[in-house]
Amino acid sequence: MIIKELNGHKPQFGNDCFLAENSVIIGEVTMGDQCSIWYNAVIRGDVHYIKMGNKVNVQDGAVIHATYQKYPTNIGNNVSIGHNAMVHGCTIHDNVLIGMGAIVMDDCIVESNSIIAAGAVVTKGTHIESGTIYAGIPAKKVKDISQELISGEINRIADNYVKYSGWYKI
Repeated sequence: MIIKELNGHKPQFGNDCFLAENSVIIGEVTMGDQCSIWYNAVIRGDVHYIKMGNKVNVQDGAVIHATYQKYPTNIGNNVSIGHNAMVHGCTIHDNVLIGMGAIVMDDCIVESNSIIAAGAVVTKGTHIESGTIYAGIPAKKVKDISQELISGEINRIADNYVKYSGWYKI
């Protein structure tokens, strides 16, 4: 793994985190407990800060970045960022699933208990309401989330990634 201090900012990690051997974490990055950063994921806090809560998983090939002096990236607790997703200069609240290959752009807010579908493009400044699913290009609301999807998908995936990361810790 590459963990690099930049411009006086060194990444900070909570307890019980897993960092894959080829993950990259640079600069002003802070993460909570039980986070997992998977293979080829890049979290680059070089131009603004990136803050992640507890139990965040950043899956293989995902990129988290920010916008210079304008939009930091804030990610809450119990968040899954799918394979090859891009999260850039936005705010992701608690209990959110960002699907594989999705893009969440600058100045977006994704409220709690929401799902961004695989391949969706959430364009600049979009506000995703709590308890909704957004899909498409550009992403639009497709439906409200049931309690079954919150526990069956959002929580299940976040919990599973804590379990999976345990398999890799030596």
